[in-house]
Amino acid sequence: MRKRELSKIFAAFLLTGSVLAGCGTDEKTEGDQNKTSSSGDSEQVEKEEEAEHEEVDFAASFEEAKTELSKAKEDKEVDFDKVTSIYQEDLQELVQKRDQEFEDTVDEHISTALQAGKEGSMDKVVVAQIFDKLMQKVFYTTIKHEFTEVAENWDNKEEVNEEIEEAKEFYEILEPTVEKRDQAYSTTMVDVINGGFSEMEKAVEEDDELGFQLGKQVVDKTLMKTFYLAAGALPNGYAMKASEEAKENPEAAKAEQAEGWAFYQSLSSYLSKNAPEEAEYINNQFDLQTDVTTIDPEEVNHAFVRGFSKIALHEYEESEEYWGEDKSAITALEGALFIDLISSDISSILGEEAYQTLSTDAQSYLEAVKSQDKDKAEALRPDIEKMLNDVITKANK
Repeated sequence: MRKRELSKIFAAFLLTGSVLAGCGTDEKTEGDQNKTSSSGDSEQVEKEEEAEHEEVDFAASFEEAKTELSKAKEDKEVDFDKVTSIYQEDLQELVQKRDQEFEDTVDEHISTALQAGKEGSMDKVVVAQIFDKLMQKVFYTTIKHEFTEVAENWDNKEEVNEEIEEAKEFYEILEPTVEKRDQAYSTTMVDVINGGFSEMEKAVEEDDELGFQLGKQVVDKTLMKTFYLAAGALPNGYAMKASEEAKENPEAAKAEQAEGWAFYQSLSSYLSKNAPEEAEYINNQFDLQTDVTTIDPEEVNHAFVRGFSKIALHEYEESEEYWGEDKSAITALEGALFIDLISSDISSILGEEAYQTLSTDAQSYLEAVKSQDKDKAEALRPDIEKMLNDVITKANK
């Protein structure tokens, strides 16, 4: 597969400059509605989280628990009491905070899985994968949390720099997952994410809120691309791996089905909001109650492609709606990033030439929005939307 990295898109918004930087940013991050109502309470929560970060080495605790659980693959005895103790003492509080913020149930899933592993009612290899990938979701949503804190504390540069450093620390835990997908798909997502963090740091120095928001989107959507490549992309996603394994060993394939399900949890809320039918189909295919021999990796892949195409269309609608505001540029970039997220799929469905045209148009549209060239933007958007609708139609069952 030829390389199609986010770096092209990333370079596009860096080169065009931050024309809209003077506008007020009104973008809302998921979970904002759950923020504490008073500034005093908010400050207290931030202080508690800072203290927690100092006291707990999340990476070390996560690795220790994973190491114990990895014995399952070697068919060795797993000390579930030890893993549960590590989880409850070092990790559970963080998980519960993210559950509260993002209205999630990760703690329940992890706790139930560990108990089932101890009782022997769930395969211990499956338990290990659920723990690993759901904790990765928590580290991902904690990165999103840190980015929200940056936006809320923008005028306090010391606080902002600390929040970005904390986000980078949580990203380091996820980096091996990103590297693995880079190797499998010949992408350079590690470089792109590092570039996004660099752009955010530069934006803080220059007091450029839009620059920060754009850099944040690059990091966020590249991590989403990582989870997609792991779960539903062809040929190396876990839908395909589980399907292939099920032909020889259905029992072993359940672990790969679990990995697909757990990776998908980092994407499910986005897809559920914008493409509920596709989200439900994907979730059902990965659900451990589903017979693993019935997983259809191509249909799972097509559901992802339709879902992300619908999300991209929504971003372009918002870019038009918020013309002249920072959010117009932010959503234009998000649209381009979601196109990149399924770049290889679009190329397979529409052809390489059509994909290159769509990618170029998406970059040109972003540049037009940033320079507030409305005539150019309005000329480009219908073509982008038509091609995305073509992808949805051709990726239908």
